[in-house]
Amino acid sequence: MIRRPVLARDDRGIPHVRGRDVFELAAAQGEVTAHDRGWQVEVDRRRAEGTLAALIGAAGLEWDVFARRARLDDTARRAFAALGDEDRDFVLAYVGGVRRGMREVGGQAMEFGELDDLFGDPAPLDDWPDHAPLGILHVAHALFSSFPNLLWAEHVARTLGEAWVDVLTGGDDVEPASGSNAWALHGSRTASGLPILAGDPHRIFELPGVYQQVGLACDEFDVIGLAFPGVPGVAHFGHTGHAAWGITNAVAHSVDVFRERLRRVGAAAGARGRIEALGPEGWRETSVEVSTIEVRGGEPIEVEAIETERGTVVTDLVRRPDGDFDAWSVRMPARAGSDLGFAALLPLLRARTADDVVAALGRWVDPVNRVLAADRDGEVRSATVGRAPDRSRSERRLPLDAARARPVADRRMPPAAAVRTLAVDANERPDREEIDLGLAYAPPHRARRIRALLDEAPPASLTTDDLAPIWGDALVGGLEGWLALLPADADLAGPGPDRPAPEALRVCDELLAWDGVMRAESSAAARFAAFREGLVAAVAALPELAPLHGPHGFGAIYDPWMGARGRIAAALPGLLDAPALLPLRDGLVLAALRAAAAEPDEAWGDEHRMLPLHVFVDIPGTADPGRGLGVALSGDGESVRCTGSTPGVTRRSWRGSVARWAWDLGERDRSRWGVPFGASGDPASPHFADQLDDWVAADPPRASPPAAEVRGAPSAVEVPGAPPAVE
Repeated sequence: MIRRPVLARDDRGIPHVRGRDVFELAAAQGEVTAHDRGWQVEVDRRRAEGTLAALIGAAGLEWDVFARRARLDDTARRAFAALGDEDRDFVLAYVGGVRRGMREVGGQAMEFGELDDLFGDPAPLDDWPDHAPLGILHVAHALFSSFPNLLWAEHVARTLGEAWVDVLTGGDDVEPASGSNAWALHGSRTASGLPILAGDPHRIFELPGVYQQVGLACDEFDVIGLAFPGVPGVAHFGHTGHAAWGITNAVAHSVDVFRERLRRVGAAAGARGRIEALGPEGWRETSVEVSTIEVRGGEPIEVEAIETERGTVVTDLVRRPDGDFDAWSVRMPARAGSDLGFAALLPLLRARTADDVVAALGRWVDPVNRVLAADRDGEVRSATVGRAPDRSRSERRLPLDAARARPVADRRMPPAAAVRTLAVDANERPDREEIDLGLAYAPPHRARRIRALLDEAPPASLTTDDLAPIWGDALVGGLEGWLALLPADADLAGPGPDRPAPEALRVCDELLAWDGVMRAESSAAARFAAFREGLVAAVAALPELAPLHGPHGFGAIYDPWMGARGRIAAALPGLLDAPALLPLRDGLVLAALRAAAAEPDEAWGDEHRMLPLHVFVDIPGTADPGRGLGVALSGDGESVRCTGSTPGVTRRSWRGSVARWAWDLGERDRSRWGVPFGASGDPASPHFADQLDDWVAADPPRASPPAAEVRGAPSAVEVPGAPPAVE
């Protein structure tokens, strides 16, 4: 009989696919991904190509401009052409499955029909090009690197002066807008005597979720993990039965940014002419591509993509007084090396030891990640992987002057380190100088808290069942720094006109008596949030910082990184130690206390609710599928239970744990995994958001294989160039 890939689903609709070999398996993964996430993968493919506006209208225009300028699609094409034969066939098999799945199911996703009704005409869905998965992985990381933060530093320097750069961008009190937790327990700490890895990545709450739980098995291996929809294999978090791994962002300076000076030459009436850039060797001609962005329901837009000898220009052009232009280019490692790290994917699936994992991820490119890996022999490794330019700390503060600076070679990553007891990664500044590759890191609160909670357990006792209190820990990070701002006892008791008003004293008393846990039902947590918001408002209103609120000139795509209130919030409370603000601190704190006292009594979860971000949020006239998922949340941006909001802007939580995972090397069926929403991207599916309750409880279910009774019918999958096996 003809043997075909088999698709089975567990009771949460999570797909487990089995094929004859890696190519049949890749095709099956592609097909089931198109079935479950057809809308999502089509959107991400178009993001890579810069054709999103042709599908969703003007809401996609800003992204398309960036994608064209950054030449994301061309980079994906180059990286695909550079793949080895087996990796290329692996990608082709996956794409073949996606094509079939889109024709069968994915192309009928609800969102496509609603947009057809909105715009009054159908949008044709073209077959996926061969390189599409590489573009999707590139999209997942293109704005996840350090370069938007360098543009923010440039804005600070241009508006306030360079003395403010470190205050607002460079310290470990300046919370990055991304993060993750991960920890590794050596077998000496676990009940089974074999390692446990666990953690949770922090990203934007995209709907459907950014990660897809999958089981991938063939005659060669049997893997469970969290995949990027649209990308074959499992990149970030996986368990092969023999070895397992998980990553956090290393917060490295992985993308150089150059401040370019450009000029147009040879332009006649009605003609653009050439564009030259000033580099270390003088003026040099740039590569310029002009293309047209089709906008559904609107007029097409022409965009100019400029590439200098250093990198692609990814900002608007800003006219200089002399008639030339300022602009900013980026040198992305993926483009510089025509490599998106796809050579790591197959070796990861085949890994049988922690060292195999580290070796596979030695092929990783961007972003730079910290990796924890373990195996059934009891070995645990900690490694830093990816590519980053070998720049000094001073060179990481601001964009480099293109007239003087040249691209440099990538830094050689150090060997992996053995973990003998416990390792914790939470985006904090590393202790080892050789892996200190960034500028500003996350505050150390999460890493310290996770370590303290793990150290409370008796030796040789921990199991995956003991991890829910860690994932769910809502103690606000750095509370002592906030409480240190409050008036001292003498100030509270002393007479005189500077003594705080009674309502401010009540807020002080409430905060000093609070346990610091951001519970959804806590009124004290809400009062703390109100105090923090009041301080953000007071500092943001200072004339000393008024220039920050002005136009940044980089382009609309960067607005989320340039919001002055959000950046001020991220820099507090340490920002108040800046010399210009220190004399004003007490008055600002009292103003914030008064503002907090004026807020109504409420619980933190009354307004701190999930904000799922579906593409339809930005398209007027469409129904947002996430509108009913705004559940009340415990936690905060710098608690282990990350549910980040933007103090002073919104209490809605727009980023946080987009998956929770725990890999047990003693018995894989004791592993756990969960995502905020569900396995399906279809709002009508019972598996669209059926994992939300477990996610809110911070108690992910077991990652057990589906029982025989839930196994689906065999899946017929198109496998290019691979005939079916006959038994």
